[in-house]
Order: sequence, then C-alpha cells, then structure tokens
Amino acid sequence: MQLNNIKRDNKNRSSKRVGRGGKRGKTSGAGMKGQKARAGNSTRPALRDVIKKLPKLRGHGVHGNKNKSIINKYFAVNLSQLDKAFANGDTVDAKSLNKVGLVDMKRGRLPKIKILANGEISKKLSIVGLAISETAREKVEKVGGTVK
Repeated sequence: MQLNNIKRDNKNRSSKRVGRGGKRGKTSGAGMKGQKARAGNSTRPALRDVIKKLPKLRGHGVHGNKNKSIINKYFAVNLSQLDKAFANGDTVDAKSLNKVGLVDMKRGRLPKIKILANGEISKKLSIVGLAISETAREKVEKVGGTVK
C-alpha cells in the first residue's frame, strides 16, 4: 500500500458560506439592503435597551432605601394596655414598658413611644418621659395619675 492509494471513508466537507454567490441566490436569505443585511451584524436585543433606559435609583435618595420616616414614627400604646399590664401606683416609662412586654427594642434601643386614649384606665399611674395625647392625659389625671 502506498500513500496515493489511501482514501477517506467520508468526503472532505467545508461548511456552507452563505451570501457569497453560489446556490443560495441574490441576497442569500439576508433580505434587501440595510444594517441587518451586512456582514458582521450583531444588533443588541431591543428589550435590553429599554431596560437600560430605566433609572435604577429614582425615588430612593442618595443612600438607597433607608426609610427614615419609619424610624421616626412613634410606637402606640393604648391606655387599656397600661391598665392590664401595670398595678396601682406604678411608674410607666420606656424601660418598664419593655419589661412588661408591650414594647420591643428596635435596633438595640427603645423606640419613641406615645400613649393613646383608646380604652379606659382605672389605676393611678405616673407616666414619665413618654409622649401622650391630650385625651389620654385627661383620662390619666381624672383617675388621679400624673404625667411628666
């Protein structure tokens, strides 16, 4: 056997090159003129362009979504809750409300607390260092309690 007798099982085949004359015809499936008919065309997907135009941080301020208004709001405690949780003559402040379980710590400290006039109160309580609504103040003082 010699080199000139060696034959392959399959014929050599190069991949078909489209649009360079030959059997595919005039435009070779690329349509008429224009950007999409040119060689090397790779247009970006239209959806990505739309997404790119949307502003990422609109309405979030300089430092993202750290909503300050949530932190500054008062935590509401009703008079009826105080009446159930405290005995006659007790002092009510942020720490005592935390001990009783009416108020939880937020980020390692006690939140601002406001006492509202929902419900009735029958015990003398002295309220210290808390915000209180006018009606709640009247109800507490009517029973004989104090507000400082």
